[in-house]
Amino acid sequence: MEQGDYTGKGITVAILDTGIYPHIDFGNRIVVFRDFISYRTRPYDDNGHGTHVAGILCGDGKASDGRHKGMAPECRIAALKVLDRYGNGNKENVLRAFRWLLRYHKQYQIRIVNISVGTTYKTRYDHDALIRGVEELWDRGLVVVAAAGNLGPKPSSITAPGSSKKIITVGSSDLLEGKTGVSGRGPTFDCVCKPDIVAPGDRIISCAPGSGKLYSVKSGTSMSTPLISGAIALKLEKNPDLTNMEIKMLLKESSDDLGLPKNQQGWGKFNCEKFLSM
Repeated sequence: MEQGDYTGKGITVAILDTGIYPHIDFGNRIVVFRDFISYRTRPYDDNGHGTHVAGILCGDGKASDGRHKGMAPECRIAALKVLDRYGNGNKENVLRAFRWLLRYHKQYQIRIVNISVGTTYKTRYDHDALIRGVEELWDRGLVVVAAAGNLGPKPSSITAPGSSKKIITVGSSDLLEGKTGVSGRGPTFDCVCKPDIVAPGDRIISCAPGSGKLYSVKSGTSMSTPLISGAIALKLEKNPDLTNMEIKMLLKESSDDLGLPKNQQGWGKFNCEKFLSM
């Protein structure tokens, strides 16, 4: 599904994931769908992860009378399917999605890229290729937000491309300690302190694919990441002239210190009210 020049108002967010189900909570806001796995043209999600992430980011809660509304319920969606039905993918498909974004982000008014996807790299070459790709998006002015991964609590457990020093890497504030302390932590392969910020990610209710079950519960840094992306969309709707670096600094200045090591909490816990008021 690919339309002509999109001239509607509002922020468009690209979601790289398992696809998207045309859930009632998304209305007609899926402005483009690209399938880098099976090359189908109509939106679908044969796993459910991408639909759940999209619901957290921008579901309008229509199917639940507003109870399960996402962060930015008016923003548009560019859904790029880079993972298969099992949630697996490869570096090549992710890089192809990056190249698509470089070519079409202006046409679809894409300002934010949400990557609730992470991989452990088999070689330094694979790692560096993902980092170069995601940093090229950042250098073009896109706000790139990626998950820290769920391989904690051991050090150096940030997955790629969240290990990039440039982009905004998100961990889970309620998955940092104890038996559920799976949120990825730094330092990265290149000794960069990560994550940048943490947000709730445990047992989050959001959209489910299919007509039988409208909502489901999932946990992980994948769920924390769209909270940040959605808040950034709200910020850009109010002030579209903000750059990605300015967004990053505002997140840093508005976060609440949890008193944990920087390689565990980053700047601290996301404070939405403070961030939007700055």
